[in-house]
Amino acid sequence: MTSQLTTAAASGTWALGDRTVRRIGFGAMRLPQHGEAFGTDAVPRDRDEAVRVLRRAVGLGVNHIDTAAFYFSPLRSANELINRALAPYPDDLVITTKVGPGRGPSGAWLPHATPQQLRGQVEENLRQLGRDHLDVVNLRIVGTDSVAERFGALAELRTAGLIRHLGLSNIHPHHLAEARSIAPVVCVQNMYGLGASPEQKEFLRLCGEQRIAFVPFYSIAGTGRTAGAVGDDRGEVRAIARAHGVSTAQIRLAWTLHQGPHVLAIPGTGDLEHLVQNVATGALRLSGGELAVLDSLHDGAA
Repeated sequence: MTSQLTTAAASGTWALGDRTVRRIGFGAMRLPQHGEAFGTDAVPRDRDEAVRVLRRAVGLGVNHIDTAAFYFSPLRSANELINRALAPYPDDLVITTKVGPGRGPSGAWLPHATPQQLRGQVEENLRQLGRDHLDVVNLRIVGTDSVAERFGALAELRTAGLIRHLGLSNIHPHHLAEARSIAPVVCVQNMYGLGASPEQKEFLRLCGEQRIAFVPFYSIAGTGRTAGAVGDDRGEVRAIARAHGVSTAQIRLAWTLHQGPHVLAIPGTGDLEHLVQNVATGALRLSGGELAVLDSLHDGAA
């Protein structure tokens, strides 16, 4: 596989409501800073470097970008970098953002937004992105409490034309059922990768049955989260990577994409080489035997 010639088109497509996106997208969390630290201790990324990565991603056929107003570091904001790099936006570009959490100027987390505060967060995203509407807004939550009031508030903003489609992030199956009784849900964004729990695997399957996109975060790191992927020292993962001439990170990402046609990956990076590798993974086809080996590591919490 020649990664330099591979575009996101090789990953296939899926529908987010009335928008069609390629299954390899781009996550903007890493763009404002080096590493994944937030707040005053974060080291801002060079602005021109971030702009080059975004423009290269679109040049490679990526038309699904995941962002949030709370992705920022001193002097840098993911939304404003996206605006600077890509506006006026291509007609086929879908920008997905998240509301619910918030950060103060120091980067410290604030209490999650109340239903009444969600409009302000939506308007903040609109202002930073330079848009008159948002393509997809995910309500991100923590815990198991009802989402009815908050999702209902976003549904009102959808009716008002500020939001085109709605999704959910970091949720449980009962949240999805509750939200769907209020308004259509086009995507669920949850942590998923090698080592994910059996419950998450079942949730991914349920989303596929309902024709809802499943958008994994930490699809490469898995349960390692911000610390990075765990289990890469396992010979099975390295052997499959060597057989394909790719990195173990690419194998992890490819395994995630193989979990169903409704799975949309949003790997994030601030590095041009890693971006090209991530996009190239959309063309990587794992054999049944390789998938069985990786599934056994998954079931064993690699």
